Amino acid sequence: MTLVASASMGLESVVKDECVDLGFENVTTFNGRVEFEGAAKEIVAANIHLRCADRVYIKMAEFKALTFEDLFQNIKKIAWEEIIPINGEFPVSWVSSVKSKLFSKSDIQKIVKKAMVERLKNSYNIDVFPEDGPVYKIKIQAHNDIFIIMLDTSGEALHKRGYRNLINEAPLKETMAAALVKLSRWKGGELPLIDPMCGTGTIAIEAAMIARNVAPGVNRNFVSEGWDIIPSDLWIDVRDEAFSAEDYDKEVTIFASDLDEETIEIAKLNAKKAGVDEDITFSCQNFLHLETDAPKGAIITNPPYGDRLLDDDAVERLYGLMGDIFRMRFPKWSYYVITAFEKFEDAFGKKATKNRKLYNGGIKCYYYQYYGAK
Repeated sequence: MTLVASASMGLESVVKDECVDLGFENVTTFNGRVEFEGAAKEIVAANIHLRCADRVYIKMAEFKALTFEDLFQNIKKIAWEEIIPINGEFPVSWVSSVKSKLFSKSDIQKIVKKAMVERLKNSYNIDVFPEDGPVYKIKIQAHNDIFIIMLDTSGEALHKRGYRNLINEAPLKETMAAALVKLSRWKGGELPLIDPMCGTGTIAIEAAMIARNVAPGVNRNFVSEGWDIIPSDLWIDVRDEAFSAEDYDKEVTIFASDLDEETIEIAKLNAKKAGVDEDITFSCQNFLHLETDAPKGAIITNPPYGDRLLDDDAVERLYGLMGDIFRMRFPKWSYYVITAFEKFEDAFGKKATKNRKLYNGGIKCYYYQYYGAK
């Protein structure tokens, strides 16, 4: 099968690297998604191991459709019965249409559902489907009249690892936090990591999970665990392999702090639930008091910015102080900062080694990367 790992804009190459590292074959990158080939085992492995993808899908078809009749006939051609059982629930749950002649989402939903029912009627020789069994959600993406038809194997989005109980008012998705750490190339060992504005601890927790090689989906469930096409023992085997691969011998030093005491308490609870509380030292302090004896390391942080918590003047003052403190007290460290504030480099007082456009919760951001001493 062709499988699809969807990704936030800007993270496609990170997800591609993850897929290659997992040994997936024929990995190809497109806007907002990474495609690869696989069978049941790859569906399971992708859901359990991918840190930066949003969801994992089975790609059922890709075709051009200019009329609703084109759409109906192409959907009807798909061998739905090979995956969806007679009692399967198959909602057309998500439709997107951009620059296409067929633009009415509700009409696309109705036509797709009707065509699926016609196909399954012929396969199962019944007229009414109970839809009281396992769930098979269909996602439709149309762009320039090209339709991609997918089945969601994940259910809840992959960023829902299961460790985050409460969220502060401007959360960073777990998948994005993991990507920030991946892009920094920090993997633990002798180099410490600091997040001086940690909120509920997502960056620190994802960093600890990466350093310890804890699979992000190992402790949660997926909608496709109830599907007949995936043997149940496969989920057990892949989880067992993931647990066996965890590394608790490596040195891991992570410091995370925030101004708000209640937020820090939530961060501690989250870290404990994720099983990495012993790797992270949390403290309630102003980043102005940030200090370290370590000569080198990485600072990765998601500070407040304009659309999020502070006005522009306050943001400029904050970033100016950040630049001064980082350069004076951490001269050989690397710094990684994600923000939507486009004048960040001016306020920070230094041009980044490189920056990358990312979308955090639909907000256009840049990830400013300052490389320290090698």
